[in-house]
Amino acid sequence: MDYIVVLITAPNEDEAVKISKILVEEKLAACVNILKDIRSIYFWQGKIEDEQEVLMIVKTKSELFEELEKKVKSLHSYTVPEIIGIKIKKGSESYLNWIIEVTK
Repeated sequence: MDYIVVLITAPNEDEAVKISKILVEEKLAACVNILKDIRSIYFWQGKIEDEQEVLMIVKTKSELFEELEKKVKSLHSYTVPEIIGIKIKKGSESYLNWIIEVTK
């Protein structure tokens, strides 16, 4: 079994909470941490943007990435939301087993 952490930014906490709850309710994620008040500097539509955002850190199984990505895109207000999956190389066996138990 492969596990991933998925990083997703959102414009505000309300949107992050909405997305996170749906991901957990639909068993696409075992857990989502929400970090408030991050500052993102990025290039968009010909100019450099400097915005406050919220970061979601999602723990799930690799096999659920495509379904999770599709769900996030359907809920997200951004045209191109950040959805980046990073493989978990090692983790607590009991935590990884818990991810299996609570996701699809």
